[in-house]
Amino acid sequence: MRNYLFAFSSIVMVGLLYVVLTGQNPFGDDSKAKEETIIKAVNSYLSQVHYQPQQIDDNLSEKAFDLYLKSLDGNKRFLTQLEIDQMNASRTLLDDEFKAGTLQFFDQSDSLLEVSIDRAEAIFKYLVDTDYDFTQSEEIQMDPEKRSFAKDEVELRDQWRKILKYDILLKYNQAREDQEKLEKRIAEGKASDEDKDEKIKSEDELIEEAREEVRENFEDWFKRLEQVRRSDRFESYVNAIIHCYDPHSDYYNPKEKADFDIRMAGKLEGIGARLSSDADYTKVVSIVPGGPAWKGKDLEVDDLISAVTQEGDEPVNIEGMRLDDVVSKIRGKKGTVVILTVKKPDGTMEDIRIVRDVVITEEGNAKSVIIDMEGVSDKIGYIYLPSFYADFKAKNGRSCAKDIAIELEKLKDENVDGVILDIRNNGGGSLRDVIDMGGLFIEEGPIVQVKPKRGNPYVLEDEDSSVQYEGPLIIMVNEYSVSASEILAAAMQDYKRALIVGSPSTFGKGTVQRFYSLDQVRGADEFKPLGDVKMTIQKFFRINGTSTQLKGVVPDIILPDNYQFIKRGEKDYDYPLEWNEIESVDHTQNVYVISNYDELRIKSEKRVQQDSTFQLILENAHRLKESQEQRTYPLDLDAFIAKMDERQQMGNRYKDIGKDVIPGLVVENLNVDMDYIQADSSRIGRNEDFISKLTKDIYLKETIHILDDMTPDTVNAGNE
Repeated sequence: MRNYLFAFSSIVMVGLLYVVLTGQNPFGDDSKAKEETIIKAVNSYLSQVHYQPQQIDDNLSEKAFDLYLKSLDGNKRFLTQLEIDQMNASRTLLDDEFKAGTLQFFDQSDSLLEVSIDRAEAIFKYLVDTDYDFTQSEEIQMDPEKRSFAKDEVELRDQWRKILKYDILLKYNQAREDQEKLEKRIAEGKASDEDKDEKIKSEDELIEEAREEVRENFEDWFKRLEQVRRSDRFESYVNAIIHCYDPHSDYYNPKEKADFDIRMAGKLEGIGARLSSDADYTKVVSIVPGGPAWKGKDLEVDDLISAVTQEGDEPVNIEGMRLDDVVSKIRGKKGTVVILTVKKPDGTMEDIRIVRDVVITEEGNAKSVIIDMEGVSDKIGYIYLPSFYADFKAKNGRSCAKDIAIELEKLKDENVDGVILDIRNNGGGSLRDVIDMGGLFIEEGPIVQVKPKRGNPYVLEDEDSSVQYEGPLIIMVNEYSVSASEILAAAMQDYKRALIVGSPSTFGKGTVQRFYSLDQVRGADEFKPLGDVKMTIQKFFRINGTSTQLKGVVPDIILPDNYQFIKRGEKDYDYPLEWNEIESVDHTQNVYVISNYDELRIKSEKRVQQDSTFQLILENAHRLKESQEQRTYPLDLDAFIAKMDERQQMGNRYKDIGKDVIPGLVVENLNVDMDYIQADSSRIGRNEDFISKLTKDIYLKETIHILDDMTPDTVNAGNE
C-alpha cells in the first residue's frame, strides 16, 4: 500500500504540474473561454449592481479561497495538508485572476481534486476489506470544523480507516438493535411469519453484513462523485467569490435558472413524474395527478427508465446518466412526444409514449381547512402557505396572493371565528405578492420599505382600500420562515393587525435579489446560454424602520422549539450583510387592532409551562445542543455500543413528540374542496397525510388556544 500511495502522490504532482506549467485546460479551449467569459460578466454585475460592492483585494481572495475549499472538501476526506499548502500559494491571487478573468487557480484545484478523489476511492477499496480491531481504544471526531486535514497520505489513510470503522460500527449497532427486537418478539410469542424466517446471527455475521452495507454505500457515493463535472466545480468556484459579497447572491447555470422558474411558477412543461436515481437506472418515484403520465396510466411508480426517445429520433440509453441530464431529455414543450423505455417491477420491458403538456405542481399551493377543538373553539379557519409563489413569465399567471384571497373567501363563507395563517418553513419568494397579501388584511397603507444601493428608501404599499378579511388573525412562523414570510409577519406585527406566534425568531433574511441574464454580455454569442446571476440589489426594512436582517422577526408569543439553542438562520452564514435601521413611516389601520399583548402572552406561558409535551421539547432542545457540540465517538465495540445505547435511551424520551393525535382536535376539509380532492386517489392520500399531521401539531393546538383568547375584550376595533 505504501508503494501505491507513493505512486499516487506522483500522479497528483504530475497532474498538478501539467496545469501549472502549461496553463492548459484539459477540457478544451472552448470550455475555458466560456468560463472566462462568465467570470468577467459576474465581476461586472458585482461591481455595478450589487447592493454592497466589495474591494477586490487580497482580503476578498482569502475569503473566497476558504469558501471554495469548504465546497471542494468540506468533510476533509480527499485533500491532505500537503496539497492544501500547494493551493495556498494562490491564496492571495484569486482577486487578481478574478479581475483579469483568468482561471489558473481553478484549473489547479480541479485537477488536484479529481486525483485526490481517485486516491480516496482506492484507499477505500483497499481498507474496506481489511480486518478491524474492534477492541482497540481510539476515537473519531465527526465534526469537520473541529478536525484538521490529514497532514499527508499516511494520515489520510488512517483517517479513512477510522471513517470506515465508524460506519461499520454504526451499521452493526443498528442491526444489533433490530435483532434484539426480533429476539424479544420471539420470546414473547409475538413473532410474525416473516420474523420466524429470520435467522439469529452471530456478532461476526452482523459485522460482516455491516461491512457489506458500508461497501455498497461508498461504492454508490464514489459513482456519484464520478458524475461531477468540471462545470459543477466551476459553478462552486464562481459562487465562492460571489458569496464573499453576501450569501444570497449566486450564479445559476441555464438549467438551474429554469428549475428556479418552475418552482416559483408551480408549473412546467413535461410528463408529470418525479424521478430519482436508482443504481444505473432512473426510477419513477411518484406521478403528478392531472399530468400527462397520470392521464396515460401506463407509467407507474417504481418503473425503471433505461432509454429516452424523442419521437422521430433514435433512442438514447440513459443507464448511468446523471439525473439532471435525464430530466432535461424527458422535459419538453407542450404537444411534443417522448417515448420512455421502462423496466416494470415484474421484469418486463415496455415502451411508453407520452404527449408532453403543462404540469401543475399542487403541493406548493395554498390550502385551507376548518379546525374545531373541543372546549375551545367551534370553527377556526386554517391556511397553509408553503411559499410565496408566482408565475413571473405569464401575464395572468399563478399568484399566492390571489390564492390566499380565494381561501379567505371560502373561510368567510364558512363563518369562521378566526384565521390562522401558517407560514412555518416558508422560504419566501415574490415580494409583489407580499404587498398584495398584506393588503388583504388592512386598508391601504405601507407594507415594507426598500433601500436600494444608492438613494433614499422607498415604500411599497397596498393601494387597495378594500379588506378581504377583518377578523382575528394569527400568523405562525418558525426559524425557517424566510424573507417574504418575514416581511408579511413584520408588517402585520407593526400594524398590530395579527399576533405572531412561533420560534424565538424567524430566519433573518432582510435582502432583495434580482436575476440578470449573462447573455446580455456583448461578443459572447458562441458561448450562450451563459446562465444568470442572482444579485442582492436592495435591503428591505420594516415600516417601523428596523431591519429583519440577521435578527429576523421576534414573535409576540414565543413557543419552545427543538432547535432554539442551535445557531441557525442568516447569522449562521459566512459574510451576511449587517443589521441596521432607517426612519419609520406612518402606519395605521382601523380593521382589527390587538391591544392586550401581555394578557395573551401570560395565558400562553402558563399553558406551555403546564404542558408536558412543550416541556419535553424544551428538554430536547438542550439535548440537541449538547449533541451538536459533542460529536466524538469511541471506535472500540463495547464503548461504541455503550455510547449509542446511552444516546438511544435519551432519544427515546423524545422520539414520540408530535406523534400522538391531540384529543378533541378535529380537522375537516371545506365542502367546496371535496370534489377536487376526491377526483384522484393520490390527492386523497396527500390530503389525508396533511390532515393527519395537523391533528398531531402541538404548536397548532396552542395557537388555537391563543386565538380563542383573542376575545373582544382583548382587541379594539380601531386604533389605539
